[in-house]
Amino acid sequence: MIWGRYLITAGLQSCRCRVSCQVKRHYSFLPDDVKSLRAVVNPDISKIRNIGIMAHIDAGKTTTTERMLYYSGYTRALGDVDDGDTVTDFMAQERERGITIQSAAVTFDWKSHRINLIDTPGHVDFTLEVERALRVLDGAVAVFDASAGVEAQTLTVWRQAEKHHVPCVCFLNKMDKPAANLSFSIESIRQKLKANPVLLQIPLGSGKNFTGVVDLLTNQKLTWQQRSMGDDGRVFESKPLDQSDDPELLQEVNEARAALIEQVADLDDKFAELLLTDFSDNFDAVPSVKLQEAVRRVTLARKGVPVLCGSSLRNKGVQPLLDAIIAYLPTPSERHHDLVRWYKDDLCALAFKVLHDKQRGPLVFLRIYSGTLKPQTAVHNINRNNTERMSRLLVPFADQHVEIPSMTAGNIALTVGLKQTVTGDTIVSSKASAAAAARRAQNDSGMGKKRGEHAAVVLSGVEVPDPVFFCTIEPPTMAKQADLENALNCLQREDPSLKVRVDPDSGQTVLCGMGELHIEIIHDRIRREYGIETHLGPLQVAYRETILHEASATDTLDRTIGERRHIVTVELSVRPVDISSTTDSCESAFTEEVGEQLSQEIKDAVENGVQSSYLQGPLLGYPLQGVSTLIQSVNTEPGTSPAMVSACVSRCMLKALRLAGGQVLEPVMSLEVTVEEEHLSSVLGDLAQRRGTVRDIQSRHDNKVLLATVPLAEMMGYSTILRTLTSGNATFSLELDTYEAMNPQDQNTLLKRMAGL
Repeated sequence: MIWGRYLITAGLQSCRCRVSCQVKRHYSFLPDDVKSLRAVVNPDISKIRNIGIMAHIDAGKTTTTERMLYYSGYTRALGDVDDGDTVTDFMAQERERGITIQSAAVTFDWKSHRINLIDTPGHVDFTLEVERALRVLDGAVAVFDASAGVEAQTLTVWRQAEKHHVPCVCFLNKMDKPAANLSFSIESIRQKLKANPVLLQIPLGSGKNFTGVVDLLTNQKLTWQQRSMGDDGRVFESKPLDQSDDPELLQEVNEARAALIEQVADLDDKFAELLLTDFSDNFDAVPSVKLQEAVRRVTLARKGVPVLCGSSLRNKGVQPLLDAIIAYLPTPSERHHDLVRWYKDDLCALAFKVLHDKQRGPLVFLRIYSGTLKPQTAVHNINRNNTERMSRLLVPFADQHVEIPSMTAGNIALTVGLKQTVTGDTIVSSKASAAAAARRAQNDSGMGKKRGEHAAVVLSGVEVPDPVFFCTIEPPTMAKQADLENALNCLQREDPSLKVRVDPDSGQTVLCGMGELHIEIIHDRIRREYGIETHLGPLQVAYRETILHEASATDTLDRTIGERRHIVTVELSVRPVDISSTTDSCESAFTEEVGEQLSQEIKDAVENGVQSSYLQGPLLGYPLQGVSTLIQSVNTEPGTSPAMVSACVSRCMLKALRLAGGQVLEPVMSLEVTVEEEHLSSVLGDLAQRRGTVRDIQSRHDNKVLLATVPLAEMMGYSTILRTLTSGNATFSLELDTYEAMNPQDQNTLLKRMAGL
């Protein structure tokens, strides 16, 4: 491995270190020293970082990833999103549109550490890609546009990171923009994300004059002097601040560093004790290494988030960001997965993504939590209860992969040969190892044999959001129907947020997706990748239904099949519950007496009947939300099959739901529009016609930010309308907010329209 002339910065243990102020030039790899993936270091688990890049659309995620790969020596040239030649945006649709559509994994090393990085999309239609990436990652870099601060999709991905307890580092990108504002961005992180930003750098210059940063831990000034238009930022200068520097800068750095020390002391008791015992006379004399250790503890405890700044497009500030990833984000062993300890040294991995390759077949991404993965070995899928043979093992690098002989715990691997595995499956070395892990889990918790043997040793899967749009899809001829079904099966396996069903009345195939763009991309992929020119029907909104009142019903099923007579009587009640969330929020329970009397087999059959009834409401057949069911009585004659119990429960549920009265719920979106003030009135007028409700209008530099809620049904084709109204000088983002009851007039109109269909 050929390293460039990289100088280790010695003597920076204290911000007041007595060293000469000579300039230290930092280099990454020389331009011709492009590394092979085979040269990726395979270090101890303590030197592995599994991270994701997440942000609002156009904040600079992919550009930042591209610089990381270049400076670490794995690409020969800097790719550009606008030119369509970046490593991680390799799909044709991504390169044409200049957006990330699917998450892409790359592996590289930096300063003897192995970094497994996943670049995620910023568009709300592809939020599942962020969800499943964060499910298996140990840390994340949140990228912000320094002129905009926290934006709509930033909130969404931040909530996803919090749900999975992922420590984060913040990178304020685009510091070279005229409107870039450090204090505004910091305050938006504090106010909107309810996070505790820990500022580690302050920028040198602003706008076009942004030249670098000052590291507040070491008081080092890092500058990137752009000597020509082709300067790639590989070389930057590092030197300590001294009295010859601008007095205003020195004062700003002193104040910022004092605030940093005080903030970290408030968040970390060990650091506070160190200050009071050893540095009570002069807090500023605390060594930078001690301050860095404290910042790491604060980050891992998720009490604060380190904040760095730079400009990826202008090749400034990315190398310190890579250093921060190593310094502050956790190793795999620092993330506590209780389940994994029961497997000890046996293999335990989670499948979190599937891709289809025309030559290799399904490619399955695995996060390895314990044990070692090797090719040409059989592995057991606990969820599918089957054993498959893994033929090849690869290191992922976007769409280019390198075969390797083994992969250890803490890494992300790409496998060939797992044809039945889907997103969310737990992969172990054998059925016996899963049974052994289950026994250890039962012994630890004292459960004995009360629960299913493998119930406690399956990794939690990936939560898939419900679709909000649907439309019909038809092949050009019936001869292509089988090819279309195969294409849709492959795409569903790749993208669990895509749902496909067959309409029972018309027999048509229906696509269900997360938005207009999502369905448009699926349609385009079917044409390009599978060579099928399909026709899409008009987009329709995926409504839901609920009930208005409490109601009870009783039903008896008496049926003879062959020589066997099945008799079952069910009594139950339904009642409405809170519908404010975007989840299904339907629940069911047995009365205490009934729960004690019924066998587990009959309970499962009853539950199946209830859950199947929740899939189709009494009004229009949309899924139900906000319904609670209480099973009051279940009486069966000997010999009655569980299938008949489920059928009787379903019939009884339908009776009760019809008696309870139906209400259509429509998805309501959070809308954020950034627009020039001169076009604001036009946008507001259009929004009023769309049944929108304005929540707030904020100022952001010379623009206005309009926050509103609006029914999804009114947002069809909004991007085209907004472009027309504002001459292309506006951006917007949508996110599902809640489901609300339609007003009677709109509901009657919908019922008549659906009856006409």
